[in-house]
Amino acid sequence: MTTETLDTSVTVTDRAAARITKIMATEPPGTMLRISVEGGGCSGFQYRFDFTTERNADDLAIEKAGATVLVDEVSLPYMAGTELDWVDDLIGSAFKLRNPNAVANCGCGTSFSL
Repeated sequence: MTTETLDTSVTVTDRAAARITKIMATEPPGTMLRISVEGGGCSGFQYRFDFTTERNADDLAIEKAGATVLVDEVSLPYMAGTELDWVDDLIGSAFKLRNPNAVANCGCGTSFSL
């Protein structure tokens, strides 16, 4: 799979973009949300969410409705086809990543295995 193919496969829903924009309103100008994949968690890999004002040359930048989400080049293959959403239900509110590459997820939704 080429980077060009992967670049178009990570998406941000309208709900997630609206929530990111709301959160970033309280952060310094130019702040973006970075999502990365790290080893660890109860299922082998885990997502990490960070605020940053630094964009690397090899980052995938997804811009939607005033929100910018960054995914680094190393994390991108693990996240190909992933959708970032904002879910607000009876259990609570949180970002949810729907990753078609994950064969198992933990109960908290932040850890997965391939």
